[in-house]
Amino acid sequence: MRIALFQGEPNPLDLAGNLQRLQQQAQAAAERGARLLVCPEMFLSGYNIGLTQVQRLAEAADGPSAKAVQAIAQAQGIAIAYGYPERGDDGAIYNSVQLIDAQAHSLCNYRKTHLFGELDRSMFSAGADHFPVVELEGWKVGLLICYDIEFPENARRLALDGAELILVPTANMAPYDFVCQVTVRSRAQENQCYLVYANYCGAEGEIEYCGQSSIIGPDGSLLAMAGHDECQLLAELAHERVAQGREAFPYLADLRQELHVRRG
Repeated sequence: MRIALFQGEPNPLDLAGNLQRLQQQAQAAAERGARLLVCPEMFLSGYNIGLTQVQRLAEAADGPSAKAVQAIAQAQGIAIAYGYPERGDDGAIYNSVQLIDAQAHSLCNYRKTHLFGELDRSMFSAGADHFPVVELEGWKVGLLICYDIEFPENARRLALDGAELILVPTANMAPYDFVCQVTVRSRAQENQCYLVYANYCGAEGEIEYCGQSSIIGPDGSLLAMAGHDECQLLAELAHERVAQGREAFPYLADLRQELHVRRG
């Protein structure tokens, strides 16, 4: 499967403009043969927008923006993973990512579980214990958001549940370049999963995003990596590379899970 990643500057508070940009990126990715497009965290609304604007722009997982993304995915024949502010049935607001397939079906919706500092906590509620692994075109896919990937337990949980590909929409900023350069490669290698890390570039308020989005192989190799400018990355995924990685580094098979279960 060929996958695409979009790295761009945030376009805060412009939902219509971001949907148009998503349509353009989906069309470009589909024309290049991609079957999946991954966009950054809170892509539809912008990330550093404050509680008032998050409350104004938050929608249900099946709201009008989701329907617009479904129409784009179906029209371009490509699956799309995108970040957005979600208003839950409980009234709480979550930092979420949704995966829509090329037939306009919502495969899963994931809510960020590990909130980053006061910036996240001032806007969002933390997601509950829900780490879905779903099938997309023969691939087992899991989702995390930004800070989530910095906790090894999250990626390991997905891998143990069968994930072969982990999608990570992010809004990582300076001075945390280390995460872009080292951490995400480690997470891919230690779990023998492909990993897609889709970041912003440019600035949003006082935040300077560090770019350096990447698509990483199950051996930790860089299949594609961005610099600090807007771009679309492409890479090919092959199941045999996952199998080869798990044979060479049998961490998942050898892990003594009983040693890591909490005891009351």
